[in-house]
Amino acid sequence: MLIECPHCHARNHVPDERLSDGRPCGHCERPLVAGAPVVLTDENFAAVIASSERPVVVDFTAGWCAPCKSFAPVFAAAAAKSPSVLFARVDTDANPQITSRYAVRSVPTVAVFRHQHIEERYSGALSADQFDAWLRYALT
Repeated sequence: MLIECPHCHARNHVPDERLSDGRPCGHCERPLVAGAPVVLTDENFAAVIASSERPVVVDFTAGWCAPCKSFAPVFAAAAAKSPSVLFARVDTDANPQITSRYAVRSVPTVAVFRHQHIEERYSGALSADQFDAWLRYALT
């Protein structure tokens, strides 16, 4: 699998069976699969989505949003246990172009991208069990 480094954006070839090994980037030596959501912005969103061979699960969130704050640990826990998926966050207030492009009207909104297109999305905070069930459904 070709994985873009979330830190330096270099492309790295990693065998599927080695995704959870904690392999470092061949360019910057930082972890390729960090086990935590990466931050996407108006500037890097398109490049990360376009270059990812893995599904990308994006949490559109806002700092003032209480449901977003309660959902953040659920999202982070899912990222820590799913190396075959790239988890990312977008601050909707700081990144209005992405927010507008994908018509995000409420937060949190979670979307699954494959091949640069949204395949599934939902709005609202979920419990860990609910999110795990939705994620299994959305990634099949």
